[in-house]
Amino acid sequence: MLSARLPSQRLLSAAFLLAGGIAALAATPAEAKDPPSCAAISFRSLPNGAPDGEQDAGLYKSRFGKIEVKADVKGGQATNYYMVLNGKKVDGPANPPKMSDACLKSKHVKVPVAKQTQGTCTGSRFRVVVDRSSGKPVAAFFGLQGEDWAYCSAATL
Repeated sequence: MLSARLPSQRLLSAAFLLAGGIAALAATPAEAKDPPSCAAISFRSLPNGAPDGEQDAGLYKSRFGKIEVKADVKGGQATNYYMVLNGKKVDGPANPPKMSDACLKSKHVKVPVAKQTQGTCTGSRFRVVVDRSSGKPVAAFFGLQGEDWAYCSAATL
């Protein structure tokens, strides 16, 4: 008789554990993840022979925002790249805003930051570094010049 009740007790215990687990899952709301404190998104340059005018060079979209890289093309050559954040063109200051050196170094940007000529941005590749670690979040746009990332523009998010 004892052996006949034992399987039903195990089944009953398992049912209570399953019900308790489901209730615990239903009681806790899904946690929204915060954006990373430091991130980098890389973009390629346009190939030669692109049509003249404004051309899209890259797009990154997430639940935290949208980053576009566009280029002005003349004679089939990209003459200037720029960043568009959430639909707004970023011209940015001549000097980069305050960003964490640790964030920049972790994304392979040499500190102190090299700068490109104000109003122009060229390079063989491009990178947007987003730093949320110090105060207001900042997105900085860099062009690869040789082996170093050179600052083009930035904006607070």
